[in-house]
Amino acid sequence: MSLREVFAFPEVVNDYAARCTAGLVVALAVGTMLAPPPAQTWLAAALVVGFALRVAGGPRYSPFGRLSVHVLAPRVSSEPKLVAGAPKRFAQTIGLVMSSVALGLFLGGLTTAGVVVLGVLVAAALAEASLGFCLGCWMYGQLQRVGVVSEDACVDCADIWARPGMTARN
Repeated sequence: MSLREVFAFPEVVNDYAARCTAGLVVALAVGTMLAPPPAQTWLAAALVVGFALRVAGGPRYSPFGRLSVHVLAPRVSSEPKLVAGAPKRFAQTIGLVMSSVALGLFLGGLTTAGVVVLGVLVAAALAEASLGFCLGCWMYGQLQRVGVVSEDACVDCADIWARPGMTARN
C-alpha cells in the first residue's frame, strides 16, 4: 500500500455519517468547554487527534468516523446520501486548525480564549449536525468561485444551493 493510499480521503462520503460525526464533535467540544482545566487540555487534545485522523483518511482512522459510518448513520437512513469528499476534508482541516488553536490557548493558560475558539467550532459543527449546512463546504465552494480552488476539483461543490433539497436563503 502506497503512502498516497494510506492518506487517501474518500471521493464521496455519506452526508448522514458526516452529520453524525459533527454531532459527536459538538458533544466532545462542549464537554471540553465545561471541563476543569487539567481535563480540558486532554479533551482538547482528543479533539485535535480526531480531526487529524479524519483529515488523514476520512472515517477510516477516526473512532468518531467509524462509529458514525458503521453504527449511527445506518440508524438515520438505510440509504446513504452521497456528497463530495473534497469539501468535507477541507472542513475537517478547518476543524483541525481551530481545535489546535484552542489546545494551544489552553496550554498557554488562556482558557477563556480557548473556550471562545471552541464555541465557534461548536457553532459550525452544530450547523452541520442539525441543519446539514457545512460551513467549510460552503467556504470551499466560495474559494472555487474566486478561482483559489479549481472547479475541476469538485464540480458539485461550486454551488451548494444547486444540490437537491437545498434552497437559497435571501
